[in-house]
Amino acid sequence: MQTKGVICPSCGKENPDDARFCLNCGTALADGARAAPRIREERRIVTVLFADIVGFTSQAERMDPEEVRGLLQPYHERVRADLIRWGGTVEKFIGDAVMALFGAPVAHEDDAERAVRAALTIRDGLTAEGRLNVRIGVTTGEALVALDARPEAGEGMAAGDVVNTAARLQAAAPVDGILVDEATYRATSRRIEYREHEPVAVKGKAEPVPVREAVAARSQFGVDVRQLGQAPLVGRLREIDLLAGALERVKSEREPQLVTLVGVPGIGKSRLVWELFQQTDAASDLVAWRQGRSLPYGDAISFWALGEIVKAEGGILETDTTADAEAKLGQALSALSLERADAEWIGRHLRPLVGLEAPTELHGDRRGEAFAAWRRFLEALADQRPLVLVFEDLQWADDGLLDFLDHLVDWATGVPLLIVGTARPELLSRRAGWGGGKPNALTVSLPPLSNSEAGRLVAAMVEHALIPAALREVVLERAQGNPLYAEELRPAGIRGRPGRGPSRERAGHHRRAPGHAHAR
Repeated sequence: MQTKGVICPSCGKENPDDARFCLNCGTALADGARAAPRIREERRIVTVLFADIVGFTSQAERMDPEEVRGLLQPYHERVRADLIRWGGTVEKFIGDAVMALFGAPVAHEDDAERAVRAALTIRDGLTAEGRLNVRIGVTTGEALVALDARPEAGEGMAAGDVVNTAARLQAAAPVDGILVDEATYRATSRRIEYREHEPVAVKGKAEPVPVREAVAARSQFGVDVRQLGQAPLVGRLREIDLLAGALERVKSEREPQLVTLVGVPGIGKSRLVWELFQQTDAASDLVAWRQGRSLPYGDAISFWALGEIVKAEGGILETDTTADAEAKLGQALSALSLERADAEWIGRHLRPLVGLEAPTELHGDRRGEAFAAWRRFLEALADQRPLVLVFEDLQWADDGLLDFLDHLVDWATGVPLLIVGTARPELLSRRAGWGGGKPNALTVSLPPLSNSEAGRLVAAMVEHALIPAALREVVLERAQGNPLYAEELRPAGIRGRPGRGPSRERAGHHRRAPGHAHAR
């Protein structure tokens, strides 16, 4: 918070505006000797988005000022809405250019992804209208952030090289292109599709800046499940046995089972899902695998995770035209053993999930009918072969999705269906009785690794590298039994200096999963 007062020239004490003598030492205070505003500042890792309309300056020269305002005002409103939707803060509009921050004043673990998705939304919305073209630059790095700044009053929030670089990348981007720096690419490469781009020469930098061009958000076939850069698995054999046992019970009893893995970020929830996937992939019998995740941002995403699963089954891409998506959904339904009337009924209720219709509020009978149609679709899939449905990040799920999963576990019958959920402890704060009272539901809380397990993990990761005992203890102490933190700290330790903590990337690094059943 900014404060003003009169500073004593003798002792430095800040006094009220109307004070004539210092309240601390009694020194006479000169009139007008006011203190400069105190501004709270903090170094933060932020993602900066810079966007600019292509050719607007030359276009505006030929336009009346009122025409310029008539063009810019809806543009500003649209861009602001898109940025806010994805959790960004608009720092300033300068004519046709806009600068936004992700990570200040509120930070999220996926600010880089939010920024690139916002850039894609802005670009796609403007190009669809066909009136304006844009260039966008996105960078991630350290900035000095003024926590009390008021962007709406024209006060700047962030300063640093990351801001300047974003502006330079924007200027170098192709028409309707989005260039991101290496830090942003690393944080989002598993969620965003990129193409190669030549490094960009930036004024003031000795070397060209490596960049990638963002193409689209990945259409996630079962979301992402294959993990890269894996550390050895330590101390989770009991949990793996529980998951494997639940899958075998599903196959033998042909009844649904719900297993929810609960733990803090980095504790190993996604890793356990990956281990189960590997087991199904190596088995001799076919098991279908579908995966979706709940998002912490965006509008109209109540059933986003379920929509990802349906789109994966139909092979529906985010870049598909309406006609293509219609055809793919129809093909997916025709492949199931359904009566024609049932297929049409199910299809009507699946359309909003895959973006063919605007989602509507579900209440009363409409909600019950939609739940029944979705359940029937998943039962038909599981009737073909055992089906594993993974719902990631349930702590961010809307109550509607949680209610549907309750419905699915209670009412699905006669099919081999395993539902695996991953969640942070916040889920149990929202729904203390989650999965409780159901004979076919199990909640598994993942504790930190013990000191001995964490030690084995670090030792296995460094293999034969020699690490001083003191440095090993620093890694173990900072990791606090969290496998991801230990893995993130380990590379710095091998170089002979302590790590600075886990990266901002989301716990559980992923790669796209295959879109169909697996066998070996």
